[in-house]
Amino acid sequence: MWARNSRSLLLATALLAGCAVGPDFVRPDAPKEQGYLPAAEQPGRLEAIGQTQQLDTQALLAADWWRLFGSPQLDAMVATAIADNPGVQGAQAVLRQSQDNLRAGHGVFFPQVGLALGATRERATPARLGLNGPGGIFNLFTLGATISYALDIFGGERRAVEGLSASVDLQRYVLLGTDLTLTGNVVNTAIAREAYAEQMAVLQEVIAIQQEQLSITRTRADAGTVPYSAVESLRGSVATTRAAMAALAQHRDQASHALSLLMGQATSQASPPEFALDQLHLPADLPLSLPSQLVRQRPDILAAEAQLHVANADVGVATAALFPVFSIDGGYGAESNALGDLGKTQSKFWSSGVTADWPVFQGGSAWFGRKAVQEAYVRVLSDYRQTVLAAFAQVADTLKALQYDAEGLAAQEEAMHAAQAGLKLTRANYASGLAGYLDVLASDQQYQQSRLAYVQALAQRYQDTVALYVALGGGWWNAPSRGDGAMAGGKGTQP
Repeated sequence: MWARNSRSLLLATALLAGCAVGPDFVRPDAPKEQGYLPAAEQPGRLEAIGQTQQLDTQALLAADWWRLFGSPQLDAMVATAIADNPGVQGAQAVLRQSQDNLRAGHGVFFPQVGLALGATRERATPARLGLNGPGGIFNLFTLGATISYALDIFGGERRAVEGLSASVDLQRYVLLGTDLTLTGNVVNTAIAREAYAEQMAVLQEVIAIQQEQLSITRTRADAGTVPYSAVESLRGSVATTRAAMAALAQHRDQASHALSLLMGQATSQASPPEFALDQLHLPADLPLSLPSQLVRQRPDILAAEAQLHVANADVGVATAALFPVFSIDGGYGAESNALGDLGKTQSKFWSSGVTADWPVFQGGSAWFGRKAVQEAYVRVLSDYRQTVLAAFAQVADTLKALQYDAEGLAAQEEAMHAAQAGLKLTRANYASGLAGYLDVLASDQQYQQSRLAYVQALAQRYQDTVALYVALGGGWWNAPSRGDGAMAGGKGTQP
């Protein structure tokens, strides 16, 4: 009884107000957290190798953040990737498709008009009408027009169009996410490739040192002053270093091929420009959006929110399906056995009326279909919350990575300077006759190994800086509106 009364009340209210049934979409509340880490763990000034990075919640996150590294080569590769990457072009096509679907969906709010013209020749038999007699052959010409208009009293069509509009937002944010992932991958891959190349250069010097050690040791072994096992040990060291060189060369080539793929170019024809790591500028002022800002900026969170809007609109559509569908229909035309008689008064016909279609019993299909859509909304809401938590964790990981990068890089710089100083002292001792040449070579090899670790630490600091820009959403809301669906996704303002 209560359910019938509730449905009757909802029906009467909707008829009077012409409102759309189902819940109106409300954006999830922004989180109240003021940071991503406990206050005691929040990094402050990040200092290493004479460069300082400062996190600032008031700093502007540039849309073209990769330009802050000061590398024309990086800028050129990113520009090529944005223009030619097939994944971005596909995401742009999906966005345009969703926009066209929305325009098509708006057509339901206009009268639907149709024209029909028919000419047939047929033989009819009176027996179909319960009469006796022979049949006859005749021509039938028809000219008519129909018009119908859906009275969206319960808002099912409005909710459907609302869902299409939310789908446009979804695809816009997917495109923004594609752009952000692409630019981050291009910059990170380019940095990795140059780090591999620089490590290969260092290893080449290590191999030269080891080969010189091997030559001296072999001479001393032939003279009987050292055991021959020392020769074999050095041979093994040279082979191990050459294997490491081959692995680095493979990684460098893979990174180069990955850059070609990201830039939408064939690996046989592409030649991504090169640069040196020491040519990059490390951004000093690092923006740090608050969690309440992040949920309104990150494309993946905004896409999850748009998906939630779609699911909410689906609930409205399913709710409207529980009530009757009203429409106004009309028709006008002429029908005659002779084409010339279509204009005569006796050949004309017309009709008009209002129809209501209300499936009374469907075995619970509409009712349980609505419940299924409601559960789908709950699932999408859970996905949204999971996306937000994952975003916060990614920012937290990146902040700690930057802290440890600075500490690790400073330690590697100190180790490299210590090894370099040790090499100078060993050379001085060798010149004074206090050390052998093998001691010089061993000290030089230790220095080169410290250089390898330093290059790795430096590249990691650059890459984690890139990771912060990506984790914060890339600054697309600060880009000027372009209207072409690229980068700014057709929108230059924050939602």
